[in-house]
Amino acid sequence: MKNAVVLLSGGLDSATVLAMAHAQGFTCYALSVDYGQRHHAELAAAQHVAKTSGAREHRVACIDLTGFGGSALTDSNIAVPQQPTAGIPVTYVPARNTIMLSLAMAWAEVLESRDIFIGVNAVDYSGYPDCRPEYIEAFERMANLATRAAVEGHPLTVHAPLLHMSKAEIIRQGNMLGVDYAQTVSCYQADESGRACGVCDSCRLRSAGFISAGVDDPTRYRIKQDSR
Repeated sequence: MKNAVVLLSGGLDSATVLAMAHAQGFTCYALSVDYGQRHHAELAAAQHVAKTSGAREHRVACIDLTGFGGSALTDSNIAVPQQPTAGIPVTYVPARNTIMLSLAMAWAEVLESRDIFIGVNAVDYSGYPDCRPEYIEAFERMANLATRAAVEGHPLTVHAPLLHMSKAEIIRQGNMLGVDYAQTVSCYQADESGRACGVCDSCRLRSAGFISAGVDDPTRYRIKQDSR
């Protein structure tokens, strides 16, 4: 079995990716990042998902992006939008995916792994520039210039299996693989018990995905679904 590093935020998408990597026969090493986000409920969710979804090991890397701010997820003075916005939203965290992929790249090289999995998606596009296919392709090229393993003939592949899937398709795939979405936290401003706000962009995409997929939504919302 081949080793793979799977970036695991604790949300719906990354939990699905972990299940997909496991189903493909990879020995999965789950990596979460505590970057100073608004809440730690998603990290608790990631720990639970890793434990119950077959990850060989789960690590949490810490890097404090609140020192830079610039995002509603790392600066308490910037409110999380409760209505759809145009352009790149204020929930975009500068360099977040680049940092996470770089940490995954480092661990993969230590594990002699040639594979990284990340749950970025470009169909239900959030407006984040680091969720685009060309970004994933560019990072993979950079990784294969930057690592000893690649220089010695063992290139790295960055897998983004959800890239061209709708949220409904992701949910159906995860449902087929037995993902327990009740364990996951996707909300930008969940409370510490993991209850979702029900009004942020992430909650709206998640809720609409379950409706479109025809799958019961197990999310615990602070605002009832019929009032959102």
